[in-house]
Amino acid sequence: MNTVAAKPLTSYRKYWAQRFGAAPFLPMSRAEMDALGWDECDIILVTGDAYIDHPSFGMALVGRLLEAQGFRVGLISQPDWQSTTDFKRLGKPKLFFGITAGNMDSMVNRYTSDRKIRSDDAYTPHAAADRRPDRAVIVYSQRAREAFPDVPLVIGGIEASLRRIAHYDYWSDKVRRSILPHSKADLLLFGNAERALVELAHRLARGEQIDDIRDLRGTAFMVPYGWLPGPEWTVANSTTVDTPGAVHAHPDPYAPKEAGAPAGSKATPRTAAAAVVRVVPQGDFLRGVSRAERLAATKQARANIAIRLPSYEQVRDDPVLYAHASRSFHLESNPGNARALIQAHGEGTARRDLWLNPPPVPLSTEEMDHVFALPYARAPHPSYGDARIPAWEMIRFSINIMRGCFGGCTFCSITEHEGRIIQSRSEGSILHEIEQIRDRTPGFTGVISDLGGPTANMYRMACKDPQIESSCRRLSCVYPGICDNLGTDHAPLIALYRKARALPGVKKILIGSGLRYDLAVRSPEYVKELVSHHVGGYLKIAPEHTQEGPLSKMMKPGIGTYERFKQMFDKFSKEAGKEQYLIPYFIAAHPGTTDEDMLELALWLKKNGFRLDQVQTFLPTPLALATAMWHTEKNPLRKVTSGSEAVAVVRGGRQRKLHKAFLRYHDPENWPLLREALKAMGRSDLIGPGKRHLIPAWQPAGTAASQSPHQPVRRAAVAKRPQVSPAAARRATPVAQTKPAGTPPARRHPDVPRHPLSRRKGG
Repeated sequence: MNTVAAKPLTSYRKYWAQRFGAAPFLPMSRAEMDALGWDECDIILVTGDAYIDHPSFGMALVGRLLEAQGFRVGLISQPDWQSTTDFKRLGKPKLFFGITAGNMDSMVNRYTSDRKIRSDDAYTPHAAADRRPDRAVIVYSQRAREAFPDVPLVIGGIEASLRRIAHYDYWSDKVRRSILPHSKADLLLFGNAERALVELAHRLARGEQIDDIRDLRGTAFMVPYGWLPGPEWTVANSTTVDTPGAVHAHPDPYAPKEAGAPAGSKATPRTAAAAVVRVVPQGDFLRGVSRAERLAATKQARANIAIRLPSYEQVRDDPVLYAHASRSFHLESNPGNARALIQAHGEGTARRDLWLNPPPVPLSTEEMDHVFALPYARAPHPSYGDARIPAWEMIRFSINIMRGCFGGCTFCSITEHEGRIIQSRSEGSILHEIEQIRDRTPGFTGVISDLGGPTANMYRMACKDPQIESSCRRLSCVYPGICDNLGTDHAPLIALYRKARALPGVKKILIGSGLRYDLAVRSPEYVKELVSHHVGGYLKIAPEHTQEGPLSKMMKPGIGTYERFKQMFDKFSKEAGKEQYLIPYFIAAHPGTTDEDMLELALWLKKNGFRLDQVQTFLPTPLALATAMWHTEKNPLRKVTSGSEAVAVVRGGRQRKLHKAFLRYHDPENWPLLREALKAMGRSDLIGPGKRHLIPAWQPAGTAASQSPHQPVRRAAVAKRPQVSPAAARRATPVAQTKPAGTPPARRHPDVPRHPLSRRKGG
C-alpha cells in the first residue's frame, strides 16, 4: 500500500481503435496486420527476446495492456540490427516506438562474469546465441531512428532501468553515461512502467508532443542544463540527503508539528533565508553541510525539490563521488517520499541535465489482476513453429503471484527495477490462471512448477502502517534485522497453497522461486506446509556466504538463520516421510570478501558435506550497490567521504579463480591453486589425507597439474570428474547448486523442467 495517489489503469477512456478487438497474437508482419484490418500500428514494440504471448515476458505484458486501452500494437522481435529493413517491417507507427533489450540486460544475457561469451540464449528459438546485439537498447534505437526520424522513441525494460543514470559498466570497465544520451531516445520509462506507458500513449494520442510530457512518474529525459518544471521548484545538493547515521533511520510521521503550526500543515521555516535551498557548486560535493541547511531542506515542500547528483564527469573521474551518488540514488527510491533527481552530462555549451522523476506508484491488487487477466495466447508466436525456447519451457507451467522485493540484497537488481513494495495478485486471479494452464496449455500433466516471483514467500507482505511506509528510507526491510513495522504473516500464502493444490486436475504445486528463509522461520506452519507438499526433492535457498564480512556487504542474514531453517526443514521432511534436501547458493568474489572468508566457507562446506556442482562469481551489474562497492572500494551503505570505510575487492583473474576454487575444494583441478594459496596464508595444516584437511597433498593422474615436478603424483587411476557443458550450466540459476556428499539423485517430478538461466530469483 502507498499513500501517493495514482490514476487507475482501468479508468481511461479507450482509444477509438478498440473496435478492432483483441488480436490472437500481436502482429509481427504486414500480413497479420491485414488480417486484422489494420492499415497502420499506433505503437510498435521492439524487443531482443522471442515473442511469447505470456505475462512473464515484458513486451507481451505491455503490448496486451496497450491493446486493452484500444491501441493497435505491433511487435518486432529480435530484428536484424545491421540495417533498417526489419524496423520498417510493420510500417511507420502513428504514436511511438517502444524499445527494450528484453527480459534481461543484453550484456548479462550474452557474457559470463568472466566476460566470456555464453554459448546459448534462453530467450531465443533453439537457444541461438547470436540473435541480439550488445547494448541492444542503444542499437535498436539507432536503427529505429534511422528508419523513421520523426517518430517518438521510448525506451524501457530492465536494461534501460539499470542504466538510467551514469553507471559503472563491467564489460567496458568504465563509467558510462546514462543510456538516454547514448540512445537519443525521447523518453525513458524505468521500473514496472504500466502507469507511465498507458498515460503516455493516451496523451500522445490526444496530440501532445513528447517533448512537453515532463510530469510522468517513472520517466527520465534530457533537458537543457538548469531546466526546472516551474518557478516553485528548487534544487538541493545531494549532500543534503547523504546525512550521517544509520541508513534505516527515518522520520516519525506521528511526531508533533512545529510549535505554532496549524494541525496538518507543513512546518514553517523560522526565517525567509532558511526557506531557500542553496545549490552547492558542482565541484564542492564533499564539504560539510550545516545543520541549518539540512533542516531547511527537510522543511521544504518535498514535492518541488530536485536533488542534484554529482555530474557524469565527476562520478567518472572520482570513485568517492560515484559511491556517494549511488547511495543518494538508492535513498531516493521510495515512491512515497522520493524526489526528482538531476545529473549533468557534458561540459561547456554541450552540458545538459538528465532529469529523473520519482519512481512509479506500485500497482494495486485490482490492477495486478487486470494486467494478468488480459487475453494472452499463453504460447510462442506461431512463426517459431516447433522451435524450442528454453525460457518458455521454464515458465510454461509457473505462475507469478507478486512482484517487488524488500530484501535489498546489494548484488541483486530486482529492487532497482521492481521496487521494494510488494505488489500482489488476488487469490482468485492466481487460481484462475492455474485453471487456464490446466485447460489451455499443451503438455500439462497436473504439475505447477512454481507459485512465486522474485522471492517465494513475500506474498501480501507490507509495512503495517502506510504513513511509516511512505516516509521510510531504509534500504532493506529485513537487514540488519527484520523491521518491527513489517508484516510477516504467511497465512495468506498458506491459504493460497492449499486452495491451489485442491483444484481439480492439479496433482502437485511446486515452489521454484528462491525462498527468503529469515522470513520463513517466523512461521513454522508455513515451513511445514511448504516442506510437506511443495518441495520436489530439492529446495533452493540462498545464504550466499557464512562470514560476516561479505554478508554485511550483501545485506544478508547470518548463517545461523540458515541453520535454524534447516532444522525446521529436516524436521518437517522427516514427519512427512520424505527424503528432501536443501540446495544452498553461494557467491564467490563478492565485495567485502577476503581469501580467509572463502577459506572459512570452504571449511563449512566440507564440514556439512556439500560439494558444489556449479558456482557463481560476483557479476557487477549496472546500478547495484555491490557494483558501486566493486568499482569504488567504498561502502555506500554508510555515509561516503574520502576517509570512509574501504571495501576489499577481488579484481584480478587469478584471485577470482581462487575464490571459485574454494567453493569447489573437492575438484582435483583446483588443488594445485588451493595448495599454493593455503601455504601463502600459513594454513599448510589443511593439506593432507585426513578428515580435518581441506585438500590432499597428492594430485590424481590425468588432472591438469598431475605432471608438475613440484607436485607428488598418486599413480592409481582416478576417473576424471564429468564436466558440465555450458548449455547444461545455463539450465540452472547462476548460483551455486549443491547437495550433501553421497546423497541419491533428487526426486524431482519428471514433468518439471530444470530451472534455466534467466534472471536471479530470490535473496
